[in-house]
Amino acid sequence: MSAPSRTSDPALAAGFDLRRLPEGFIANPYPVYAALRAHAPVHRMGQGPSGEAQILLSRYADLERVYKDAATFSSDKTVEFGAKFRMPEAGPSPLYRHHTTSLVFNDPPRHTRVRRIIAGAFTPRAIAAMEAGIVALVDGLLDAAEARGRIDLIEDFAAAIPVEVIGNLLGVPRDERGPLRDWSLAILGALEPVLSPEIEAAGNRAVTDFLAYLEHLVEDRRRRPGDPDKDILTRLIQGEVGGERLSSEELLQNCIFILNAGHETTTNLIGNGLHLLTEYPEARARLLAEPDLMRKGVEEVLRFESSNQLGNRVATTGFAIDGRDFPAGTQITLCIGAANRDPAQFSDPDTFDVARDPNRHLAFASGIHQCVGMAVARLEGRIALGRFLARFPDYRLDGPPERSQRVRFRGFLRLPARLG
Repeated sequence: MSAPSRTSDPALAAGFDLRRLPEGFIANPYPVYAALRAHAPVHRMGQGPSGEAQILLSRYADLERVYKDAATFSSDKTVEFGAKFRMPEAGPSPLYRHHTTSLVFNDPPRHTRVRRIIAGAFTPRAIAAMEAGIVALVDGLLDAAEARGRIDLIEDFAAAIPVEVIGNLLGVPRDERGPLRDWSLAILGALEPVLSPEIEAAGNRAVTDFLAYLEHLVEDRRRRPGDPDKDILTRLIQGEVGGERLSSEELLQNCIFILNAGHETTTNLIGNGLHLLTEYPEARARLLAEPDLMRKGVEEVLRFESSNQLGNRVATTGFAIDGRDFPAGTQITLCIGAANRDPAQFSDPDTFDVARDPNRHLAFASGIHQCVGMAVARLEGRIALGRFLARFPDYRLDGPPERSQRVRFRGFLRLPARLG
C-alpha cells in the first residue's frame, strides 16, 4: 500500500458519501480522508430518514471534542436504529433490540452501570493473569501452522485468537465456539452505512440464534457459577451497582456485545499488523532487532490502519463546529481512520513508524466510551505479533490478499502466507 500524497485533491472530498463510495476507496481510503481534513473537515452527507442533518468529522481535535462531551453528543441510537432496522409491526427487530441495549450505544446512567460491572473483569491483575494462556494459545496455533508450512493469517491465526480468549472469558465450552465468529460478523455487518435486505436478515438471524444459545449458557452458569474475577458471564449475572443488577435483556445483549467488541477489532489489529510488516520490511527488521519495541509497534498498527474506522454520535442540543451551527438531532459520523492520520496531531502521519512516541491515537475512542477491553486487545496484539515474527521472521504472502469490503471495520478476510 503506497502512502497518499501530502497534497490533497479537493475533488476527492466534493460530494463524498459513505453510502456511495468512490472507486478504490476500500483498498486505500487515505487520499479521501486527507482531502476531507483539508477541504471539508465538517462534511455534510445529506439527510437522515427524518430530515436530520448528517455530517462527517475527520480532524483529530474535532473527534476528541465529541468523545469528551457525552452530554451534547449522545451514543443513544434509539431513533436512528428504529429507522435503520425498520421495526416491524410485531415489535422491535432482533438487531434493534441488540444494538439499543448493548453498552456501546447507550448513555449514562445505563452505560455507567453496565460498564462498571464489565470493567471489573479487566483489572490489571486480571489482564496479567491472561498472559500465560494467550501465549499457550498463540504457540499452539504457530505449531499447527509450522506443521503445514503455510497459513492463512486471518482464518488460521488472527481470527482464532480473540474467539478463544472471549470464549474463555464467557466460559463458552470449547466445542460450542464454532458459530461465534459467524454470528459476530453478521451482527456487525448490519452497522455498515449501506444495509441490504440480505445483510439485515443475516444480522437478525444471528442475534436470534446467539440469544437462544446464551439463554442456555446463562441458565447453566446460574446453577454453577464460575469465579467472577475470571468469568465475565458470572460477573454479569452477580454484578450489582447501586443495589441494581442487569436485567435479563441487558445481560444477554451485553454478552453479545463483548464478543463483537473484542472479536472483529482484535482480528483486524493482528491481521493488519502482519500485512503491514510484509509491506514495510524496514519496520519488520527493526522489530526483529528490537523486540521490546513491539508495544509501540502495536500502537502504530492501531493508528496507521485503525481496526475500527468509524464512530457515530447524535447531538442532543444545537452546537457549533468550525464556525457552522447545527441543530439538535444532527447525526455525526466520526472518521477515526482520518483523525489518526491528521498532521495536526501526528508528525509524518503517512509514515509507518513502529517506534512512534508519543502516539495518542483514537483507535479505542476516548472519553466515557473508550474501549473497556482495550488492555486485552493490546495484550493479544503484542503476543500474537511478537511471537509470530520471532518464530517466522521470513514469512511472506502467498497469494492475493482478500480485503473485507466493510467501511466501518478495516481488515482482511484472507491473507495466505508461507512461513519461510
